[in-house]
Amino acid sequence: MEDHLHQEARNTIGVNDAVLLHDPNDSEAFVENLRKRFKGDLIYTYIGPVLISVNPYRQLPIYDEKRIAEYSNVNFIEVPPHIFGLTGNAYRQLREEGRDQCILISGESGSGKTEASKKLLEYIAAVTKHIPTVETTKDKLLQSNPILEAFGNAQTNRNDNSSRFGKYMDIEFDFRGSPVGGHILNYLLEKSRVIFQAKGERNFHIFYQLLGGLDDQTLENLSLTRSPDDYHYLKQGTTLLYGNEDGKQFRVVKSALETVGFSNSEQAEIFNIIAGILHIGNTKFKQEGNYGKVSSQDVINTAARLLGCSHEKLTKAFTHKTIEAHNDFVTSPLTYDQTTYARDALAKAIYERLFTWLVHRLNDSLKPNYQGKKTLMGILDIYGFEIFESNSFEQFCINYCNEKLQQLFIQLTLKSEQEEYRKEGIEWEHIDYFNNKVICDLIEETHKGIISLVDEECLRPGDTTDFSLLEKMDMSLSTHDHYVSHKVANNTAMRKSLDLDEFRLLHYAGEVTYKVHGFLDKNNDLLFRDLREVMTQSSRSILQEIFPIKELTRKKRPDTAATQFKVSLSKLMEILMSKEPSYVRCIKPNDYKKSGVVDLDIVGHQVKYLGLMENLRVRRAGFAYRRPYKVFLDRYKSLCPTTWPHFDGPAENGVEVLMNHLGYDNEHYRMGRSKIFIRHADTLFAIEDAFQLRKHELVSLIKARWRGQRQRKIYLKERARIIFVQKCIRRFLARRLYERRKKAAAVIRTFIKGFITRNDEPSEDNAKFLQFVRHRFLMKLKELLPNVILRHDSLWPPAPPAAKEATNVLCNVHRRHVVRKYIRNLNPERKRQLEMKYLAQQLFKGKKASYDSSVKNYFVDTRLGNEFQNRLDPIRNNFKNSGQKLVYATAVTKFDRHGYKPRERILVLSNSSLILYDSKDSKIKLQLPLNALPGMTVTTMGDGLLIIRVPSEMKQLKGDLIVNCPNVIETVTRIIQEANEKKELVTIEPPGDLSHQLNGGKQGVIEVVKGQTDLHQFRKKKGHLIVMTSA
Repeated sequence: MEDHLHQEARNTIGVNDAVLLHDPNDSEAFVENLRKRFKGDLIYTYIGPVLISVNPYRQLPIYDEKRIAEYSNVNFIEVPPHIFGLTGNAYRQLREEGRDQCILISGESGSGKTEASKKLLEYIAAVTKHIPTVETTKDKLLQSNPILEAFGNAQTNRNDNSSRFGKYMDIEFDFRGSPVGGHILNYLLEKSRVIFQAKGERNFHIFYQLLGGLDDQTLENLSLTRSPDDYHYLKQGTTLLYGNEDGKQFRVVKSALETVGFSNSEQAEIFNIIAGILHIGNTKFKQEGNYGKVSSQDVINTAARLLGCSHEKLTKAFTHKTIEAHNDFVTSPLTYDQTTYARDALAKAIYERLFTWLVHRLNDSLKPNYQGKKTLMGILDIYGFEIFESNSFEQFCINYCNEKLQQLFIQLTLKSEQEEYRKEGIEWEHIDYFNNKVICDLIEETHKGIISLVDEECLRPGDTTDFSLLEKMDMSLSTHDHYVSHKVANNTAMRKSLDLDEFRLLHYAGEVTYKVHGFLDKNNDLLFRDLREVMTQSSRSILQEIFPIKELTRKKRPDTAATQFKVSLSKLMEILMSKEPSYVRCIKPNDYKKSGVVDLDIVGHQVKYLGLMENLRVRRAGFAYRRPYKVFLDRYKSLCPTTWPHFDGPAENGVEVLMNHLGYDNEHYRMGRSKIFIRHADTLFAIEDAFQLRKHELVSLIKARWRGQRQRKIYLKERARIIFVQKCIRRFLARRLYERRKKAAAVIRTFIKGFITRNDEPSEDNAKFLQFVRHRFLMKLKELLPNVILRHDSLWPPAPPAAKEATNVLCNVHRRHVVRKYIRNLNPERKRQLEMKYLAQQLFKGKKASYDSSVKNYFVDTRLGNEFQNRLDPIRNNFKNSGQKLVYATAVTKFDRHGYKPRERILVLSNSSLILYDSKDSKIKLQLPLNALPGMTVTTMGDGLLIIRVPSEMKQLKGDLIVNCPNVIETVTRIIQEANEKKELVTIEPPGDLSHQLNGGKQGVIEVVKGQTDLHQFRKKKGHLIVMTSA
């Protein structure tokens, strides 16, 4: 299956469905299978219908239109694991069965949940029909992502695009399966990030995109600069501005705002509010006595202008607070610490409410006009489990949410699976699994859970602190197995690992230590009345909407942040339980955001707390599909003659008859009390495929009956007309046949007469026959044309007498054509070889005995063996640096001028010089410019003797160069070619005495002696060099 993606066999890169693993209890084998697939760029793996996605930390080419088409309208088990396969399966169930769907995307921060939700939306947008109204809705659904990511995502140490809020999106479909609208729910925005970021992290994307994407004039109007270092709220973690990337993303966000329907004035207000938050963060205070005073009034004036409120009232609200008591209002000044708290609380409140307003505005834009029956597909993309060095209230809420999601997963895929089989009377192998309900109860149980204890401490009169909250938790939870603090720890090692202000929860994903500092403030989430009053008086329409004036008259204390989150999470669980779930379990391969790196310990930890091994064991032990008898029979009854069109009896009996007819036994299915259970998905898909074929048969039968009736009437009318037309046509055809036969007889008569007189002079009687003979010869010649040059005329087909003149002309023309074609098809290398061979022919043919044996071999650029290659590279580099080009190199034996002692040398030819190198240390022994070369002498025999003449004025060269060159013809030819083809430089001497110049004008003698063997020998005798060679 995987070769559709990667064009190669994948049998050594793991299995695509973990159900196929040998041992469902071997977690190491499970993790190793994920690692193998990840190394092969196969990031998706199934556990039955559950999809595992490993974050590759890079873009893979597996999401194009071709891949979408591959996963459309197919059973997901028939194609390789992919997010498109799981989404397509959920979409088909929604469209064909009318059941609401829900896709739960879960995993740690940085595991790729946000990207998975994007690909899911892209697939739905691609497979739905291209209707103008539908296209508008799809555009809005897709463009909502950039907006939510800009305002709700940030760079963390684990993820460059981490969702800092939870998102649940319902996509609404009409009866055709086309998206007509949507609705978004958001959960627990990490608003504390607005005022503080950990080291190495950034604030929400929109702040940096605003600085990087706005034009200079708009930045000036907003009193902003491009550098994040100029803003207190942006320089606490990392102030890196991604320049073009942030600017590019800002343009994407603006385009998305326009697509969704935000007006220019609304966009301008949003940007004013974001800029106002940055200026609020730059507001500074000083301490005067026990109270705080504003020390940067100009910054407050700018912030007030951008927020559309009075700078005097804003200044006062930062430094004073008003308390209502017994229908009386008391105003008191704030301390220095309280002024800073008020500033940050306002910034967080404005940003959080702006984000909520954006979500509501998106929902208004996505609200459908369709009034018919709708089906829903929910997509849950919510923060993953978080364990940081310092964990606070936000991580507590996030991890609580993940506990609830894990509980849901347990209920729907493990616990409910076993309970349903037990209820239906199906034999089941019991599987032990960790039920995290005990942790959920620890957090959310009424009056006893941590949330209740935090709320009680927030509402308790008197001096409450985070430490008093910790004491209350120690008293109430000291005996709980999943709660530990410094005070209640039962051993010294654990007590040392906890500070006095910390407590630890044993989550399903592992131990998490929380600092209690800030729990009460973040849970209370107080915004002083004075600040709220200033915001209600803003001239900005968005601020007026998110800070309604009725807030000031509300008497009831608002729910705490934890309680609000608990209620919204409970509603989310109800929504998810009402839908048919599909799961995408995302895994990050390492903690460093590096592609291609797999940390087996980290992956194994995630596999454990995601409950994947329990899910695998359930899939191996249980059944893949189950449906009520009536639903199953109504859908598939047409596959059995006994049950079609109606079965007379209980649906249970009908299902059993149907399955027996299809040839399945108890190994493939089991009968429960109210449902049929099918063990393997392959069985179900085979039944479904048969049903689809059967539907086509039924439709074809109905069409055939109707068309038969209609065509019968048409046939009877046409039959009479056809009979009349046939009669007329037969008469016409008979007459035409007679005329053709008459003409054919005349042609045959003329042909026979021409054959009889074929050898006579051309005349009217034999003209057509001779013309036929010539035509036949030409057609035969076309098939037998020779395609060689040397034997062209001998292979030319013989011609009859009537075509003699033509064949001579054609033979000459074709010969020239073949020659021209051969020349044009020569490649540059072949042409170069022929030129060198031609030059060698001019120099040596008929003159040297070894010429014939050199013809068949290509000339090469180097004759050096592998042992010389490491010495040739420096020589080539030296040539390159001096502007020369290495043309040819060969190993030779050089004989001294005096004594003729043999020495191994390397002869190198450049485009301007002939150079002799020492074969041991590559030192230059001789260098002779080609333009100064007087000549070269070789013998007529088969030896390799070469005497290179040296000019007498070049005394430092000590006379002529004597070498034995194994490929002497090739070497001399290459030298002459580089010397402008001066053939007169070569002298070929017969056997006998050859003289050579020595230093000082003296001459030496070389005796060339013809021997009786094929051996070529060089030896010294009486001070002479004797060359023994064969003819």
